[in-house]
Amino acid sequence: MTTHTSAPATTHTSVPAYAAPSAKAPLERTTVRRREPGEHDVLIEIKYSGICHSDIHTARGEWGDDGHFPLVPGHEIAGVVAAVGSGVTRHRVGDRVGVGCFVDSCRECDNCKAGLQQYCTGKLGNVGTYGATGRDGEVTQGGYSTHVVVDENYILRIPGSIPLDEAAPLLCAGITLYSPLTHWQAGPGKKVAIVGLGGLGHMGVKIAHAMGAEVTVLSQSLRKEADGLRLGADHYYATSDPATFETLADSFDLIVNTVSADLDLDAYLGLLKTGGTLVQVGIPERPQPVSSFALVARRKSLAGSMIGGIPETQEMLDFCGAHGIGAEVELIRAEQINEAYERVLASDVRYRFVIDAATI
Repeated sequence: MTTHTSAPATTHTSVPAYAAPSAKAPLERTTVRRREPGEHDVLIEIKYSGICHSDIHTARGEWGDDGHFPLVPGHEIAGVVAAVGSGVTRHRVGDRVGVGCFVDSCRECDNCKAGLQQYCTGKLGNVGTYGATGRDGEVTQGGYSTHVVVDENYILRIPGSIPLDEAAPLLCAGITLYSPLTHWQAGPGKKVAIVGLGGLGHMGVKIAHAMGAEVTVLSQSLRKEADGLRLGADHYYATSDPATFETLADSFDLIVNTVSADLDLDAYLGLLKTGGTLVQVGIPERPQPVSSFALVARRKSLAGSMIGGIPETQEMLDFCGAHGIGAEVELIRAEQINEAYERVLASDVRYRFVIDAATI
């Protein structure tokens, strides 16, 4: 990654957006300032923006109200390059591009140099696509808008084989599952379980299946079983049935937990083979207890994973392009955002809402 930094912008322009004016307030149409593209900046005309559960947590101040309101959420952005700065070499006008969960990082720490910008340990840190303070001192505003300006190094290429609306959720949900599946080597001969078949889980099923793993969905009920099998699962079990944990004991090499609910982690660790790993990508509100004996008795591991760096995210997009993978989406108009938030909370979406930016 090039180590240049975009110069602080001195001029701005306003573009239409949907923002939360304060914590817990309904989102409303407004305008947001975007900096004029600097030498290494790219202006993106946003076509689609996915709705992530993190957007809801942040817009409602559930992860700490830091005063960054009004706030424009959105970190699943797919669009087209509208203009580039004079020094941009990685992208051209007309390119299909995406922006994920962060738009900058320190670029100097060991993690950044290794392409693991999501784990940046530098002073600037991982600069979130919204609600964070960038190197120019401005609070970042996300993808529920018509345009965004981002440094060229933090923009991804979207393969032409993926429709842009289906590509948007890949920038968060897709990479959140691809990263642990790759790191723990899901593939032929591996038995992988995905806990939960929602916005994250359905991507896990698609990707693990494309990697060649034997895939099992562990869901609260069998309500979505037909969907799970259609998306690539080989097996589907209800975790509300106690017999599931007896039938599947010592079965899996890897379990990826996508849900944010409180689970009996010891019970899920019991489903792992010797040396297996349970990876947390969902984040419950409260700490979860784990018995040390559940780990040491069979050399099992409990781990966590968070999105991916720029190189791995590009790798994920290329993988999805090659395998014909996109998110299962429900396209909505911007005025339906608040309704969509309520439906997400009610688990009434299959499997990702995506905003048509042309309606903002």
